[in-house]
Amino acid sequence: MPSQIPQWFPGHMAKTRRQIKEALALVDAAAEVLDARAPRSSRNPELDDLLGQKPRIVLLNKADLADDDATRRWCGRLREEGFAVLPVDCRSGRGLGAFPALVRETLGETLRRNHEKGMPGKALRLMVVGIPNCGKSSFINRLAKRSRAETADRPGVTRRNQWYAIGKSGGVSIELLDTPGVLWPKFDDPAVGERLAFLGSIRDEILDTQTLALRLLEFLCARYPGRLLERYPLGITPQALACLAPWETLERIARKRGMLLPGGEADTARAAAALLDELRAGKLGKLTLE
Repeated sequence: MPSQIPQWFPGHMAKTRRQIKEALALVDAAAEVLDARAPRSSRNPELDDLLGQKPRIVLLNKADLADDDATRRWCGRLREEGFAVLPVDCRSGRGLGAFPALVRETLGETLRRNHEKGMPGKALRLMVVGIPNCGKSSFINRLAKRSRAETADRPGVTRRNQWYAIGKSGGVSIELLDTPGVLWPKFDDPAVGERLAFLGSIRDEILDTQTLALRLLEFLCARYPGRLLERYPLGITPQALACLAPWETLERIARKRGMLLPGGEADTARAAAALLDELRAGKLGKLTLE
């Protein structure tokens, strides 16, 4: 089935790239927030050039929704690439207690230089970057212990740069610069766009939801058939599920949920929207898309 993900790059994202570049001189490092369910796809490849040699801490957010074994492998791979990595759940705060110490460890050289310059108490400043809907604002709110960064379960909420103080760690203050989520102009691999669409990092309004749901069912039937049948008990075995075309599975889900149109036809549009919503909410269990 060919990809139906369009190229999508709203004008405000070009502005965000400029803002990131202009603010680099103000920060000591970057905290890059990724979605643990798709760590590679949720990494903006342009950030490597934008951030240059700035130290980077990678936060695998929504780890509570991801396959634990896959998250461990991704942590290992990213550390091999030279990044400090921390799996977290920004909504509950799980794992975030280790963040301040990881900042001090990552910026040990910066702390040493500040001490030599007679500024041992100078705040460590980090820019928080990531694609839309990855959890940047939830991350900041948890660390700041108050909801000061606007959050929503949709992409594109944060539209301006904002500073937040998150207190002291080891006698050193830490400040975070929140930035709007930014995608990149073109998805060279259509599968990347699909995964981001599955997770809600691309606005649903620009997509054909049913086609997207069929692609998701194709993946789930191949990789997580047990999870799919646990959420949608269709009365068939995983082996029988594998023999169904994705549109047949979607129809069965619609009928199982009582989603019917006048005349008894399956309301596959409603079932497709429900499937995507339940994936994003973690109701299909822990799973990783890549």
